[in-house]
Amino acid sequence: MGNLSTPISVQKLQMALHAKAKAEAGYRFYALYDKIYRDDVLAHAYAQCRSNKGAPGVDRQDFAEVEAYGVQKWLGELALALRQKSYRPDPIRRVFIPKANGKLRPLASRPCEIGCA
Repeated sequence: MGNLSTPISVQKLQMALHAKAKAEAGYRFYALYDKIYRDDVLAHAYAQCRSNKGAPGVDRQDFAEVEAYGVQKWLGELALALRQKSYRPDPIRRVFIPKANGKLRPLASRPCEIGCA
């Protein structure tokens, strides 16, 4: 994944969103979902995660599995699921870590298995 420079098309999207946010501080972006499943955005996000040696997510799928399956095929299926709004990530189990001040700090953990609370 040698070249990690942000593609021009993704830069244009980033600049447009940034400009809108700066111009209207109170503006709420309710329709960003359609930006996520763009091929260029997904491909760049995958390349960034791959270069950072990102850990498997809640689905426990690692880069070796994705690459064995086919990156383009995997990204295409992900884009389709996002486009159709049928993508549902596995729930994560939240655990709380006690801190010295007596408060609990939330920490997301691995996927919630059947029966976990």
